[in-house]
Amino acid sequence: MNSDRTVVLFGGTGFIGTHVAMYWLGENLAEKVILVDLNPPRDEPWTAPLHREFQTGRAAWVRWDVRQPIPDGLLPNPDLIFNLAAVHREPGHQPHEYFETNLYGAENVCSWASAAGCQRVVFTSSIAPYGPSGELKNEESLPVPDSPYGSSKLAAEKVHMVWQAACNRRKLLILRPGVVFGPGERGNVTRLIRSVVKGYFVYMGNRQTRKAGGYVKELCRVMQFGLRHQDESGESLALLNFSMDPPPTLETYVTAIQKAAGVRRSPLNLPRSLLLGISYPIHGVASLFRIRQPISPVRVRKLFRSTSIDPRGLRQLGYPWKFTLAEALLDWQHDIPEDFAR
Repeated sequence: MNSDRTVVLFGGTGFIGTHVAMYWLGENLAEKVILVDLNPPRDEPWTAPLHREFQTGRAAWVRWDVRQPIPDGLLPNPDLIFNLAAVHREPGHQPHEYFETNLYGAENVCSWASAAGCQRVVFTSSIAPYGPSGELKNEESLPVPDSPYGSSKLAAEKVHMVWQAACNRRKLLILRPGVVFGPGERGNVTRLIRSVVKGYFVYMGNRQTRKAGGYVKELCRVMQFGLRHQDESGESLALLNFSMDPPPTLETYVTAIQKAAGVRRSPLNLPRSLLLGISYPIHGVASLFRIRQPISPVRVRKLFRSTSIDPRGLRQLGYPWKFTLAEALLDWQHDIPEDFAR
C-alpha cells in the first residue's frame, strides 16, 4: 500500500482513532492526518507522539459533529477516510442516540466522501450485528442484532455498501471488531484489569466464557493489511472480523493480567444468580440519585455471555498476528503502567 497524502479520521480523537492516527503517521502511511471529532485530542503521556505531529503540521484537529452534514470547505479532499465515529457504550444511551450518530453519521460521511471524490473508506463496525450466541460466527454468518447499537451498526454497514456500489472505482473495508483494548481504552478490559489487580474480581461460573477481542495496535495493523489486500487483489468490498484467534476465554484474560501485573491470587467463584440479583438494587439506587457506577444487570449479563467470533477472513488471507494476549498486556503496561498498579 502506497503512502496517502491526506487521511481524514472521523471519530479521530477517540480511543481507536488516536491509535490509528499515531500508527498511520508513525509508519509514514500518510503525509497528513486530520482528526475530526467533537472532543479535542487526548493529551496524555502515551499520546505524546501525536502531539509532536500537531506541532509539525502533519496532524490537525477539526471540531465537527458527524450527525450534521459536512459542509464544503471544512476539510481538504482526502485520499483515505476512516469512519470511526460511533456511540457504542451499552448501557449508557437512549436507543435513538445510537442511530443518530451511527446511522446519520454514516450517511453524512458517505455523502461527503462522494462530494470530495474520495475512493477509499475504512469503516469500523462491530461484532454486535451478529447478536448474542454461543455459536462461533464468521463473516458469512447471518447478522441478527438484538440491540439498538447492533442494529445501528448493521444499518451503517449497508449505507457504506451503497456508497461503494455506486462507483466501481471505490473501495470499502469493513471491520467487525470484538472488544478492542489497549492504552487509553477506559472500558471493560480496563475495569477487568483493575478488578483483578486490586483483588475484587470474582468469577460467576464464567471461566470458559469466550470474549472475542484484540489489541488496538493489532487492529491498526489489520487495517493496513486489509487495505493492502484490496490493492493487490482488486477487491472492492472486504468485510473482516477482528479478534485474536481463537477468541480468549475470561480465564485466559485473567491469567494473562495476573502475569503482567505480577499478581498471585485465586479469584472467588460466586453463583451467577447472586451477582445478578445484587446488581438490580445497586443499579436502581444509583439511577435514582444519578450516580455513575459500573454495576448494572446489562453489564453483569454480558460477563457470562460468550462472543465467539471467528476471524476466518484474516486467517484465510494469511494475516500474521503480531501480539499474543500476554504480549499485548505487557505492551499496554509499558505505555500506561498505572493501569496495572496495585
